[in-house]
Amino acid sequence: MASTPDLSTRNEVRPPLHDIYGRRLHYLRISLTDVCNLRCVYCMPEDTRFRPRHELMSDEELLTIVRMMADLGIDKIRLTGGEPTVRPNIVELVRAMAHTPGIRDLAMTTNAILLAQLAEPLARAGLQRVNISLDTLDPVKFKQITRWGDLDTVWAGVEAAEAAGLRPIKLNVVVTRGFNDDEVVEMARLSLLHPWQIRFIELMPFASEADFARSSVVTSDETKQHIQEVLGPLQPIPGYDGRDPAAPFRLAGAPGSLGFISTISEPFCAGCNRLRLTADGKLRLCLLRDGEFDVLGRLREDVDPEILKQQILEAAFHKPWGNGLADGEVPQLRLMSQIGG
Repeated sequence: MASTPDLSTRNEVRPPLHDIYGRRLHYLRISLTDVCNLRCVYCMPEDTRFRPRHELMSDEELLTIVRMMADLGIDKIRLTGGEPTVRPNIVELVRAMAHTPGIRDLAMTTNAILLAQLAEPLARAGLQRVNISLDTLDPVKFKQITRWGDLDTVWAGVEAAEAAGLRPIKLNVVVTRGFNDDEVVEMARLSLLHPWQIRFIELMPFASEADFARSSVVTSDETKQHIQEVLGPLQPIPGYDGRDPAAPFRLAGAPGSLGFISTISEPFCAGCNRLRLTADGKLRLCLLRDGEFDVLGRLREDVDPEILKQQILEAAFHKPWGNGLADGEVPQLRLMSQIGG
């Protein structure tokens, strides 16, 4: 983990949504639901029980919080889950967020199971881009990894998203030892055929899935080595500033690119500009730490909106510098599916 910077000379003036380390926080990842229509082995147990609806943000509560966060300087939103497309009224929620003053960037991470039907209406409503989770190109292995999924359905969703203009398409590949680490070359080859970004993600440990994750992590360096052995050198793409977790590379002659998200082997905490809002309305300050602020609880207590905004500012100000994985600290309160990634 990166070393903690010296705070002795920090500015005592706190503009909206900065943290104690001076990082500007303008990116909010919102989990619309903890429900998913797949059961990926690295994400959740097959018999997962989801929270009752009354514990989650209603549409009105969600949009109220979005407006508050926009007032505080959030200008970029990514919708996640569980699986965000299973949220009822998803198209109208996207439309409302896209028209919220101050929001300039609205994207979604999805498994694409429902994108064949939803891509065009979501694009018309104001969604700009999608990241699609796709861990294998093998239909049998896809069923094994997702437990329930059908690969043809996902490909139909990818094609629908591209046709609807939800570009650039980004495919998220969680590289898991013994499951799909032997496929990274074929996944990378997609960038030679399409103007997509293929993003290879190191497996992260959470709660009851932590032991599995620790034994199954494949580092980005390993993945790069496998790709280069077959497809040739990877060239870094100029302009990478560290705020995008996916360090970008390109194969010679490729219209697309490759990204490597090295949360475990090379944490990118210094450039972190993200906050997360869970489906039950908790503001999570770091993906891999359990600290949260209960925005929904205070909203339901009818806390004055201006007071609540100040409380959000104060909570965000104490965003931790980085994760504690190097010290053996693993988040225990939630699985990845309950946070939204």
